[in-house]
Amino acid sequence: MTRFSAPIAEQIWDMKYRFKAADGTPKDVTVEDTWRRIARDLAQVEDNPAKWEENFYGALEDFQYLPAGRITAGAGTARKVTLFNCFVMGTVPDSMGGIFDMLKEAALTMQQGGGIGYDFSTIRPKGADVHGVAADASGPLSFMDVWDAMCRTIMSAGSRRGAMMATMRCDHPDIGDFITAKSDAARLRMFNVSVLITDAFMEAVKADASWDLVFDGKVYQTVQALDLWNRIMQATYDYAEPGVIFIDRINAANNLSYCETIAATNPCGEQPLPPYGACLLGSINMARLVADPFGAGAGLDEEKMTRLVATAIRMMDNVVDTSKFPLPEQEREAQQKRRIGLGVTGLADALLMVGLRYGSDEAAAQTEAWLKAIARASYLASVDLAKEKGAFPLFDAEAYLASGNMKNMDEDVRDAIRTHGIRNALLTSIAPTGTISLYAGNVSSGIEPVFAYAYTRKVLQKDGSRTEEEVVDYAVQMWRDLRGDAALPDYFVNAQTLAPADHVKMQAAAQKWIDSSISKTINCPADISFDAFKDVYMQAWDTGCKGCTTYRPNDVTGSVLSVSEDKKAAPEVIANSDAEPMQPHGDVIYMADPLDRPETLEGNTYKVKWPDSEHAIYITINDVVIGGRRRPFEVFINSKNMEHFAWTVALTRMISAVFRRGGDVSFVVEELKAVFDPRGGAWMRGKYIPSILAAIGGVIEQHMIVTGFIAGEGMGLKTDPTAQVVDLENAAPRGKACSSCGSYELRMVEGCMTCASCGFSKCG
Repeated sequence: MTRFSAPIAEQIWDMKYRFKAADGTPKDVTVEDTWRRIARDLAQVEDNPAKWEENFYGALEDFQYLPAGRITAGAGTARKVTLFNCFVMGTVPDSMGGIFDMLKEAALTMQQGGGIGYDFSTIRPKGADVHGVAADASGPLSFMDVWDAMCRTIMSAGSRRGAMMATMRCDHPDIGDFITAKSDAARLRMFNVSVLITDAFMEAVKADASWDLVFDGKVYQTVQALDLWNRIMQATYDYAEPGVIFIDRINAANNLSYCETIAATNPCGEQPLPPYGACLLGSINMARLVADPFGAGAGLDEEKMTRLVATAIRMMDNVVDTSKFPLPEQEREAQQKRRIGLGVTGLADALLMVGLRYGSDEAAAQTEAWLKAIARASYLASVDLAKEKGAFPLFDAEAYLASGNMKNMDEDVRDAIRTHGIRNALLTSIAPTGTISLYAGNVSSGIEPVFAYAYTRKVLQKDGSRTEEEVVDYAVQMWRDLRGDAALPDYFVNAQTLAPADHVKMQAAAQKWIDSSISKTINCPADISFDAFKDVYMQAWDTGCKGCTTYRPNDVTGSVLSVSEDKKAAPEVIANSDAEPMQPHGDVIYMADPLDRPETLEGNTYKVKWPDSEHAIYITINDVVIGGRRRPFEVFINSKNMEHFAWTVALTRMISAVFRRGGDVSFVVEELKAVFDPRGGAWMRGKYIPSILAAIGGVIEQHMIVTGFIAGEGMGLKTDPTAQVVDLENAAPRGKACSSCGSYELRMVEGCMTCASCGFSKCG
């Protein structure tokens, strides 16, 4: 008998969490071996390891408590990886040396598997004086590009690339550029970005008052707060970023406001953290705690929940002592405060099991009551740990009890903390649980609604064929098992049909008893009006949320893109099924066969001198005239440096072959510009270039601009349009492909594009 309730659960375990030797041989033969490995490792710091190993195993058994992916994959493996999920790095100094020291720290952290957050508000704005070098500052956005290039190269522990969050204050002079940075689909691809919104700014927005953009005490510009707010909203409406973080609210509610200031979060936003702050995560599986599901006496088993929470808190506290850390500053911060983030998953399934419609007033009230019970159990368990092992080192009873969150806690809990102290400064957080939710049997993620009750998943077999299997939501499968073919009750709703206001209502209800924050996506229909969209954010502010992340299908992050093929005409690129056809820019011609080379071509030769290289590279670009219009036809790349010979010849042949096929070949520029050299790039003409190949891409781009093939820098296509030609009669409209398995099953869950087919997510 297998413990897995669905094939996808076992596949996720095998792919992401099963401990295997370097040659791929499984060391965890069964999932019970995985639970045993985790339990034994986290019990090693106890005075009675054997006793606690059994208790920890009992909590893990049958997916009741789900440690976050880093713990599940890494605990007990003796690998040099961190078990902490998320970090906020140190404050970025406003100096070149300090900035690149921070870049190194980021690389070391991501190398061990940590997602990181940075506040770039501390870097002087573009155009500000740089004293001592008679130059103007390039601004924080230019350095974010450097971080982005680094992150594309660093492979996190396991198999996923690092994820990053960048924040910027709403009063920074470069906030306008920050807001629109991701309108370019090729830029800052490794970042999530969020604006730090202050209470004063929201007051100015509501009063339509003026707002100063300031750095180091100097006012650079004065704008209308409402205009700036509308720019943030428009960018988010158009391409789903930036997110919004209500930073003053976060600091006011922080249990540790007396000894730290927060200015950034981890990549998914559920962990606002101070400089070098670190947090580990785990989730209680609410779907496993409902007694008599779908029955007359359905309800949460609070006694079982309390025992499970107490064990989970102890396990997470032990992770602080067993985990490795990329940097000593992170270890010191974790040890001083012992911050943990216990959350939930399967909430929507649990609500269904007790007969409540997600998003209703009754469901919101029940969610608040359940999460209060979990918060109480967590705090009391941490008090018991403090009695046994001591309070966290920076505990100050008077200051701690006077903090925002603690003022709302029940008096008996406050008295216990006052008398005995508390082991962990912060205890609760709602993290993304997409992959571990699949691993637990496809329970609903975090506090999100059920995304889809069932869908068909294509599975790649060893022989290259694909089979199909149905993936069913955990609660729906339970209903089928209990009621057979009986129709689902009308209180079954999913993310596709839920109103945005209902999402916000549930987030606000949950936030009341969460110490940190919540990773949640508010799904909005593509046809939502801009005013209604803005109201979602204002509702989040008015109801006490600490931030807001929405997703509206759009052209940049994954709206439906379908391309029709007509053998007699150039293909038309269609943004969505209701849009007017648009010709690819440049009035270009797509050819079935490559053009023959004319005897003479007009062209230019460019010289690129790469720093620290003895010989220059010469790039010749020749053009052909078609329909009275000049377009690139071939490239020759030459250098006296024989170390470059093989790749320059290969690049010459490949780029020329692409150019001779016709069409809008400007995507070649964007591909080259995105190449990052792990040995380091170089500053050329005041701009950071991540590699020689990127420099070559820049030369080709400038040639295309001069000859009129593209309108300006960054105006090239991001992908080859001819690679996306499909037959509309035989293929359904689809968005972007998963970078892991290639399927077209990406969906936005908890702030991250997640593949429904293989479970891949940028965020873990």
